[in-house]
Amino acid sequence: MRPTPQELAGMIDHTLIRPTTTQGEVVRLCQEARDYHFCAACVPPIYVPLAVQHLKDTGVRAGAVVGFPLGYQNPEIKMMETALAIREGAGDIDMVMNIAAMKSGDFSLVKRDIEGVVRTASGATVKVILETCYLTEAEKLKACEILVEAGAHFAKTSTGLAGGGATVGDIRLLRRHLPHWVGVKAAGGIRDCQTAMAMIEAGANRIGTSTGPAIVDSCRAGAGE
Repeated sequence: MRPTPQELAGMIDHTLIRPTTTQGEVVRLCQEARDYHFCAACVPPIYVPLAVQHLKDTGVRAGAVVGFPLGYQNPEIKMMETALAIREGAGDIDMVMNIAAMKSGDFSLVKRDIEGVVRTASGATVKVILETCYLTEAEKLKACEILVEAGAHFAKTSTGLAGGGATVGDIRLLRRHLPHWVGVKAAGGIRDCQTAMAMIEAGANRIGTSTGPAIVDSCRAGAGE
């Protein structure tokens, strides 16, 4: 069943992670997240305290990226990043999987990396960014297996910075091979209502996008609201 525009808003992580992101843009992002009742506002780590300040008592969580955007930092570094983000008030952690380790077949390192972030997050929601455009189908399925074993809460398609974003095919693949208690976050290239709805119908539980207000407004117009 297609979500209503209000339900869709509650599935959106409103995101701003460009290298040039300014404080003023983060404040505006948080204002939009409050106004639209998005699930979270995802920001660069240095802006977590600012986001927490502007989202206080709104029900919208501040999200931080970890190991961004390439994922090949040592596990200890990602744990330190996570610990600081949690201490500053982040409720969501979007970590980049160690793609280099996955491509090398070093699955024990991939698992240790994710486990360290999950453990350090102390109950906060951890989403593992697979960067699916770099992976074979077999690697995507192995990544799903590992992140489940490591205790992550979501598999996420993309950073949005690698030249490839979410696809309906990848969302279907991830949803089909993950247990129901692990969510699927579609991110990268989702800029309109039609695309967001296609991802949800394919099995996405969460949408990561920098154009959340435009998507929701378009869906409202299409619903005659």
